[in-house]
Amino acid sequence: MTGTSTDRILRAIVVGYLVLFFVYMFAPLIYMMAVAFNDSRIPTLNPWRGFTLNWFVVMWEDTRMWQSIWKSVVIAFWVIVLSIPLGLAGALFMVRLQVPGKPLIYSILISPVLMPGIIIGLSTLVFWDASFDIGGRWQLSVLGQSSFISAYCMLLFMARLQRFDPTLEEAAADLGATPLQVFWTIMVPYMRPAILSAVAISFFQSFENYNTTTFTIGNDNTFTMYIVGKVRKGVTPDTNALAFVLVVATVIGGVAYELVRRREMKRAARRARRAQQADEALVATPTPVAQPAD
Repeated sequence: MTGTSTDRILRAIVVGYLVLFFVYMFAPLIYMMAVAFNDSRIPTLNPWRGFTLNWFVVMWEDTRMWQSIWKSVVIAFWVIVLSIPLGLAGALFMVRLQVPGKPLIYSILISPVLMPGIIIGLSTLVFWDASFDIGGRWQLSVLGQSSFISAYCMLLFMARLQRFDPTLEEAAADLGATPLQVFWTIMVPYMRPAILSAVAISFFQSFENYNTTTFTIGNDNTFTMYIVGKVRKGVTPDTNALAFVLVVATVIGGVAYELVRRREMKRAARRARRAQQADEALVATPTPVAQPAD
């Protein structure tokens, strides 16, 4: 009886903690999203002056916002183009090759993840400006962001590669496949779920980055920098409308990513099942007995 009472008390404490946690996390978001529909220039629900969509129209007509979004998308695209190959190369190097000093090399490769973004942005600007006379511009932001985002990609790829069966590559090579064919027909399909995850992480890490971008972007303006500059002047209802759109877009993007990830997992499971069935059929096939020559 005492044990049952203790379990109930612990369960009540856990449930209460979870309720407080989710209220703390989501109450400000819900309030901010609700303010976007209040027909008042003061971003508050008290007083409520009626339902309106006017602030979404004001947000839509903000040309500076659209320019900053486009700039962030361009930077994120090129960050993905650089980070995915660099991360995959680093993962293959760490998992496949046996070289002296691998722990030291691993520490160097992941060090950008542990380094403050301000340091990465400032060092990127100083290096490229002093060495090649390249001042702040969006291309420099791509280089600065890729230096640590590629490390995230490498860690994802390493986790996937550690479960890879190298005998698949050996079998393909025995059948006459070239190294490039082995890579594209075996390695890339196997790594596809990790690649999709790395693309998503690279995009969001780049799109929301502020510290590194501040030092490298120059006179350009990304979406995050635009939001920070706008909030410094005071929160307005159209800012809340923008936040509402971002929350909805994030939820839709997360759901879409999860659906794609699950579909890729089902495809991988089907491929593995077909390969197993083929192996079982091959084993079950009787070997023809050679007839003696007359």
